[in-house]
Amino acid sequence: MNPESTAETKKIFTTLKRSVKKYRKVDVVVCPPFLYLQTLLSFTRGGVAIGAQDCFWEDAGSYTGEVSALQLAKERIDYCIVGHSERRELGETDGEVNKKVLALLKVKMTPIICIGEKERDKDGFYLAHLKDQLKLALKGVKQKDLVNIVIAYEPIWAIGAKAKKVITGEDLHQMTIFIRKVLSDLYTHRTAFNAPILYGGSVNEDNAEQIISEGEVQGFLVGRASLDPKSFTQIIEIVHTSS
Repeated sequence: MNPESTAETKKIFTTLKRSVKKYRKVDVVVCPPFLYLQTLLSFTRGGVAIGAQDCFWEDAGSYTGEVSALQLAKERIDYCIVGHSERRELGETDGEVNKKVLALLKVKMTPIICIGEKERDKDGFYLAHLKDQLKLALKGVKQKDLVNIVIAYEPIWAIGAKAKKVITGEDLHQMTIFIRKVLSDLYTHRTAFNAPILYGGSVNEDNAEQIISEGEVQGFLVGRASLDPKSFTQIIEIVHTSS
């Protein structure tokens, strides 16, 4: 639920838009609260796509408080985050994530599917948890549609100001290999290796270079640092340089 006002949102977005024009090799997506979507869409976007933080799977109906994928698509929203750890913490299930993914693909939007474990056990049971999250989120998704999906790996233990630690590039590389193995089992090897994988978890301008160079990810799902245009632009520059 940031920024706190429309004025602050305009200020951050305007500064960001000016800064990222030269990074043409990087896809930049801003996902503000629903309240600010129309405000940002009224700007000349100039290289920055707009996404939503969540959606509902039904097209219309008696679902007070919800916003459908169809409504978002009609307002020219390009992306939508689903399965974010904070939504899951509020009770969102894997089945609901799957319904949102299918609804978004139906209206030609790009789902950003978040998966991640709360903690890592020494026996590796967390890997089975991640595999289930991915398989259930993609249930019913055809191979041809995987090119329109982004996977975001966000280990919950590495997220936020109280994070226990930041993931190392080596550990992240192991996770990207694991995710692509799961995708290969579900689809084909080629399809799996064409799917973009992002990392989210206390990413900032100080650790982004090491994470992306060693972690074999294609970009980041940025949290707190995205509210600071200077920090966010530095992260974008790092991704640009690595691509």
